[in-house]
Amino acid sequence: MVSVIIPALNEEGAISDTVKRVEAVLESAQIKPFEIIVVDDGSSDRTGELASAAGARVIRNPHNVGYGRSLKIGVTAAANDTIVITDADGTYPIEEIPTLLDRYKEGFDMVVGERRGEHYRGSAIKWPMRILLRFLVEWTAGRSIPDINSGLRVFSRGTSMAFFGHLCDTFSFTTSLTLAYMMTSKFVSYLPIDYHERLGKTKVRLWRDSMRTLQYIVQAVLYYDPLKIFVLMTIACCLIAAVSVGIGIMFKLLTGFLMAVGALIAAILVFGLGLLADLLRQIMAK
Repeated sequence: MVSVIIPALNEEGAISDTVKRVEAVLESAQIKPFEIIVVDDGSSDRTGELASAAGARVIRNPHNVGYGRSLKIGVTAAANDTIVITDADGTYPIEEIPTLLDRYKEGFDMVVGERRGEHYRGSAIKWPMRILLRFLVEWTAGRSIPDINSGLRVFSRGTSMAFFGHLCDTFSFTTSLTLAYMMTSKFVSYLPIDYHERLGKTKVRLWRDSMRTLQYIVQAVLYYDPLKIFVLMTIACCLIAAVSVGIGIMFKLLTGFLMAVGALIAAILVFGLGLLADLLRQIMAK
């Protein structure tokens, strides 16, 4: 019993083929019963009409509310607990869904398609930004994460909905979902998949969406493990103190030593606040 959720915004060029491919793959693998839900996120073209004609159950948002919000709407409306999400633009290999479902049945809380190939690498600007965000998420979660925001994944409706209040409504939904699972000790598995060239125009705005992702990473750290942020700030204060001492010795400036003392006092205070924040998190968790 599987529900496949496909968020779509102005994807009339690809949505029919995507829905038909999903249906054919699930039928071929004898995965029944299943449903295909397309969440039309306020499209100005025939996306919803074509998805319905292809056999999908269509939920239409009155206006554009975002990728993450559309997924939340689709998951909430799903009839089955096993959820598969994928995109409507032809980038993800629909044929890998049965493989992901087989891995999910082994007891994992979430199975994610790890994107590979030349089309995943992207532009000279996009790739470094992706590496930076991946580093931050891995530092936050404390484990290796091959693909932080892949849009092809399998998870439980009931488990994921418990995190909805802390998940992003925009393109960072998958990143925030990954962090929520990782930082609550859920079992997550990654399977390599080929990532294809998209059909139509991308809706992602690199700078805007990257900043939103960074915002949700910080919020996730503060919610799940606030001490990490305060430790990072403490290290920064200690580095400032070390540099100030070096400047004071090199140029024989009293100001440098005073700045170092101030930075060390700040480091102690920040670390103390971190301990209090972590204690508050533990109290709230109980």
